[in-house]
Amino acid sequence: MANPKDPLVKKRSVRISGHPTSITLEDAFWDELKAISKNQKRSISDLLSEIDKSQRHVNLSSALRLYVLQDLQARLKKRGKK
Repeated sequence: MANPKDPLVKKRSVRISGHPTSITLEDAFWDELKAISKNQKRSISDLLSEIDKSQRHVNLSSALRLYVLQDLQARLKKRGKK
């Protein structure tokens, strides 16, 4: 979980499809993306590459936030069906 003493938004250097780039993202979203990648047993770079390829007319940071939201919604829906 994000440390409340850290800035809410950080610029991070990442590799997407083998290319270096940077993203600006809140710690809470970054932490959740790392948890999702671990849960899917894949690297964070692979997950970011997939999200980047699927995004349409949205900047990457926004696409990452939307991905985390959609993942959370899917997990909540699944949990509600049990």
